[in-house]
Amino acid sequence: MNIFVTGAGGYIGGSVALHLMKSGHRIRGLVRDAAKAERLRALGIAPVLGDLDDKELLMREARNADAVINCASSDHRPAIEALLEGLAGSGKPLLHTSGSSTVGDAVAGEVLSDKIFDEDTPMIVAEGKQARYELDRRIIDAAGAMGIRTVIICNTLIYGTGKGLHPDSVQIPVLVDHARACGIVRIVGPGLNRWATVHIDDVCALYQLALEKAPGGSFYFAENGESSLADIAVAIGKRLGISKIEGLTEEQAIAVWGLGRARYSLGSNSRIRAVRARKELGWQPGHASAIGWIEREMVV
Repeated sequence: MNIFVTGAGGYIGGSVALHLMKSGHRIRGLVRDAAKAERLRALGIAPVLGDLDDKELLMREARNADAVINCASSDHRPAIEALLEGLAGSGKPLLHTSGSSTVGDAVAGEVLSDKIFDEDTPMIVAEGKQARYELDRRIIDAAGAMGIRTVIICNTLIYGTGKGLHPDSVQIPVLVDHARACGIVRIVGPGLNRWATVHIDDVCALYQLALEKAPGGSFYFAENGESSLADIAVAIGKRLGISKIEGLTEEQAIAVWGLGRARYSLGSNSRIRAVRARKELGWQPGHASAIGWIEREMVV
């Protein structure tokens, strides 16, 4: 199968692209600069120089591909509209990468939420994530309205070393880098908030199953376990040999990491269960402990 992957130079996109290439697929990967393009080529991925604002390029690649996987942005609506337009009426798969911060609750690390969502639980969508939720609904609805086999993979806190050009995920490496720089493991508040977690290898396996089996209009959470940010901080401290852990106020955290990361990536609860992927696709994730990975496997 000829697959067009956006975000092929990134953490998720690069890992998914390499995984699918090793499974026998031919990959064309969208990348923004020539240096990364050559590195992708060396890995066996055909680079496509461009970005998400190039509507004609996205439409052309979508038309020419057997399947499209968007890993570049969960929120770039014009790019999604271009891919949908390019695929309209084809029945081809479009896998879109979303994220479970959609149900994040902006508690500044102060509260453990008792709300746990699966694919059939009505979502409580954070005000700042309403646009993402609406875009997800647009993609799901396009299965019937536009004749495309649309599938959404909604990832949680991903851990593990990436397989492509970019080895680091979003949340844990940010905390690790800051801890290395200042000698203190800092989190938002006391870190009572919990996130569902999933290993990048299991994410790649889910994308492959969704590509092969998922019906149009499907939505799947990706999760296998959960951890509090406080426990993640303790594990990072053990791995780095740092004993001091400090909770920042939300205002302080925003000054360090920016609003989006401080409020939605690090300070919120995002507790979900991937029921449907296991039941419908036979997904069997093999990694269950982000804490164990940090303490024993994370590169330091």
